[in-house]
Amino acid sequence: MYKKLFIPGPVPVHPEILAAMATPLIGHRMKEYAELHERVTSGLQKILYTEGKVFLATSSAFGVMEGAIRNLVGKRCANFCNGAFSDKWHDVTRRCGKQADAIRFDWGKPVTPEAVERTLSTGLYDSMTMIHNETSTGVMSPLPEIAEIMRKFPDVMFIVDTVSSMSAVKIPVDELGIDSCIFGVQKAFALPPGLTVFTASEKALQRAATMEGRGYYFDYMEFAANDAKHNTPSTPCISLIFAMDRQLERIFAEGLEARWARHRDMAEYVRQWVIDRGFGLFPDREYCSLTLTCARNSRGIDLAGLKKNLAEKGFAFDDGYGKIKGETFRIAHMGDMTRDDLEELFAAITSIMPDLA
Repeated sequence: MYKKLFIPGPVPVHPEILAAMATPLIGHRMKEYAELHERVTSGLQKILYTEGKVFLATSSAFGVMEGAIRNLVGKRCANFCNGAFSDKWHDVTRRCGKQADAIRFDWGKPVTPEAVERTLSTGLYDSMTMIHNETSTGVMSPLPEIAEIMRKFPDVMFIVDTVSSMSAVKIPVDELGIDSCIFGVQKAFALPPGLTVFTASEKALQRAATMEGRGYYFDYMEFAANDAKHNTPSTPCISLIFAMDRQLERIFAEGLEARWARHRDMAEYVRQWVIDRGFGLFPDREYCSLTLTCARNSRGIDLAGLKKNLAEKGFAFDDGYGKIKGETFRIAHMGDMTRDDLEELFAAITSIMPDLA
């Protein structure tokens, strides 16, 4: 049975997007593909507020997250870790044979500008990684304030995962000085998984050009050379790029300001629903994600049982991730979702647990 997804990704995909994926294929070295590629990357530049390079990679986001490490980390990397996926990025950095340190925060807490400044002031690092919106904990770290600190360290590569925030909130890549901004498309962009978008500043490309052992598949220099021809180094996921082309049209038709406002409204609505029923928010409210809510199971309800019963009614529900599974639950509110979708989920929850009405 099909289940409507309220998990932190993948999220539901609009029928128009699925239809776009059924577009007859074109050759990826044909003029028609170059035109599609240029149209998509130009549209993404507008959403990212960048005049820099925007590359399309056929991969999950972690492929490019590893690629960023191979291309941009020379001396040592500071991995800022405040949840399961930022912890994993540190592990990936070490597996790539790079010198790296994990700067850890308690789960539920954001990466702070103070910690970034304190860490980079040591002079030990030439790169840093952070996840803007840590999906395991529902924490959105203060990216503009961190970017302000990063201006003090122009020789440190600023590498940011925006997998579950890009397009739901304004992230002006050039203004923030992000050297490589990375995101998959199965979350706030509401596409099927398999395509990752990433940027590379001029500074990042200069660093990559000097880096040995950066491999081939995610070599920034290969992407830059092919981008000059509006293409990719290897065969791209053409059907997903057709889908992105259609989704960009839909995003611009809605309007970026309206899209951001819709995500803020859904976030506030879900947070209030959670609080009104006696649950706590896992992060401090000012650092709560705008694309998913991570709530404390303050009432000690049977989350596994609720998940099973919701599945029988056609809804996918998340009962927490990693070491906070069962102690928390997460509700996604991103992509093409609306309040009506959330009301449908909440009606299903209260039909199973009437005391949450």
